Formats: sequence, C-alpha cells, structure tokens
Amino acid sequence: MIESSIFGVYEERNGKRRELYTKNLVPGMKVYAEKLVSKGQDEFRQWDPRKSKLAAAILKGSPNIGIRKNDIVLYLGCSTGTTVSHVSDLVGAEGFVFGLDSSPRVLRDFIFLCEKRKNITALLEDANKPLDYVDKVCQVDILYQDIAQRNQPEIFLKNVDIFLKKGGYALFAVKSRSIDVTKNPKVIFQQVRSEIEKKLTIIDYRTLDPFELDHCMFICKK
Repeated sequence: MIESSIFGVYEERNGKRRELYTKNLVPGMKVYAEKLVSKGQDEFRQWDPRKSKLAAAILKGSPNIGIRKNDIVLYLGCSTGTTVSHVSDLVGAEGFVFGLDSSPRVLRDFIFLCEKRKNITALLEDANKPLDYVDKVCQVDILYQDIAQRNQPEIFLKNVDIFLKKGGYALFAVKSRSIDVTKNPKVIFQQVRSEIEKKLTIIDYRTLDPFELDHCMFICKK
C-alpha cells in the first residue's frame, strides 16, 4: 500500500525494499517508462533512485528535501527531465519549474515534457553565466543543481546569490569525478562543504552510493 511520506513524496514497502512515488500531475502519462499505480482517484509514478539523485538522497535518509507544493524552482542541469518531472509533481499545478540546460540535444526532449506539463519551462542557457538569463527567471524558493563541470560549487553559489530567496532551499548534487578524478571523493566532498558553508547553512548531507557512485547531495538553506 502506498502511504504518504515526506511533503508529497509517497512510499511503498515490499519487504525490506522501499519504493518512492509522486502523485502524477498528468495522469496516464509516463516520462521514462516508470510504473504507474492507481489508488482511489489518484495516480502515482514510481520514482527510480538509480535515475534520480534526489530520489537516491531520500532513500539514503534525507528527512527534508525542502520542496513544497506551490514552490518556484530553478533547476540547473535539467537534462531530459527525469527528476524535473517528479519535482513538477511535488510543486503541483500552482508551482513552477525553470529547467535550464546548455545542451540543445537534451533540451529538445525536455521541451516535449514542458508541452505535457504546463508548470515547467525550458531555458537553453549556460548555468555558469547567470547574468545571461537573469531577466528570464524570477526569485525562486528552491534552487537545484546537477551539473558535471569542474567548477560546480562556483556555479552553484553564483546562482544562489542571484536567484534564491532568503530562507529558500538549495539542493546541490556533487559529482566528485567531474571536479577532480585524481582525488578521493570524500576529500572533494569536504572541500565543497567548506566552500558552500561560507554562504549557506547545510541542513543535510548524504552520499548517494550505491545508487550513484562518487556522488553526494547537499541540502542547504539561505
């Protein structure tokens, strides 16, 4: 039986296995071949932690991902929209998600998702240059970043400074191998922590193995 978990994330237990779900904003429509489950008048989409670092962070024990119904979200590194689609479910029809990516190829697929989900829009921009899109994005409640670049922390903090409301949440999926392939991921994660703690309060931190090796998630508050 699917039961409510944290702030719009639902859970079903099959023995020791935990499965996550979000309530489908567009009933009947899948995004990435995920399982759909009906319960009463509602339909739920299974949230795969091996295809979404945010789902992995929840299954690794994050008690509060910060995202609430009606929130406005800036998602940096949206790719084709797997995780964005679940964020879209979480914020609901009155919330909104700006999905940004620098790759025209993946954004073409993402635009199809935007056509089906009216609370998402696509931005073809370089997250390393936030001043290029400052006139296209409002102040946001949530900033989420999942970008495989060497200067991930710098990109994250620049966008936090410009777009995140005071009291808002910033979620940062760190890819250690993209920062420095020669260093132990734990060393990289500690270096990133030291850098972002200068500007943000870190309220939660999770490594994402076995779902994503050499990755971690910081959940911060401004």
